[in-house]
Amino acid sequence: MARYALRFAGLSYLAVLLVAPVGLVFWRTFEHGLAPVWHAVTTHDARHAFWLTILIALIAVPANTVFGVGLALAIVRRRFPGKGLVNAVVDLPLALSPVVVGLALLLLYGRLGWFGPFFERHGIHVVFALPSMILATIFVSLPFVVREVVPVLREIGTEQEQAASTLGASSLQTLVRITLPAIRWAIAYGVVLTTARCLGEFGAVSVVSGHLVGRTETATLYVQDQFEGFDLTGAYAASVLLALIAIATLVAMNAFRPKEATR
Repeated sequence: MARYALRFAGLSYLAVLLVAPVGLVFWRTFEHGLAPVWHAVTTHDARHAFWLTILIALIAVPANTVFGVGLALAIVRRRFPGKGLVNAVVDLPLALSPVVVGLALLLLYGRLGWFGPFFERHGIHVVFALPSMILATIFVSLPFVVREVVPVLREIGTEQEQAASTLGASSLQTLVRITLPAIRWAIAYGVVLTTARCLGEFGAVSVVSGHLVGRTETATLYVQDQFEGFDLTGAYAASVLLALIAIATLVAMNAFRPKEATR
């Protein structure tokens, strides 16, 4: 009896916090049919917002994947001064508020920041432009690939890599033929989490973007602007599209998890 009560409590908790709010957004979106929804997500501003979100993700995800794999290899396979500090700093984006990240970028690259005057003299716009939005997204999504790859590297050990080296394989050959295939599912899982974080980022991007409609407005900022402008259909439609992307990410995560678990 206690087992069923515990299950009921868990399912009820999830229903109240997750299923009910998301379901309400879906219902409000489609209560007047598909035509208003289609019109809302195909306007110029909506299409630009989603395209900009995808563009930022297409830059941030590969950058964090390469950096994450390299850093994970350094943490697990190498010894260097300050290794413990580096391992701890990797988790900083998880503990730090995204708004603080955006403010820090403003202080660094703004007109009165440390590097702002240099870029301004060379005609490079960082803040309130695409570069700062990419930097903010990279920062907040940095830890996911690292934290997925590190435990798998520790689990597989170094026996196969040492054997390959003994047989004459170079470091690059060992990496490509031994290490990367062994951690491919961890990388894939980290990429999925990084992608979800990039697509849903709001706080840091909100600070550094300037909210310029049709120029520096991502999908999450578009939802906020439409809601504050009392265009509820546009806000709900964009939210549903983001939710569908999140559901697709969840499906991908569940698809990767069994393969990773079998290693």
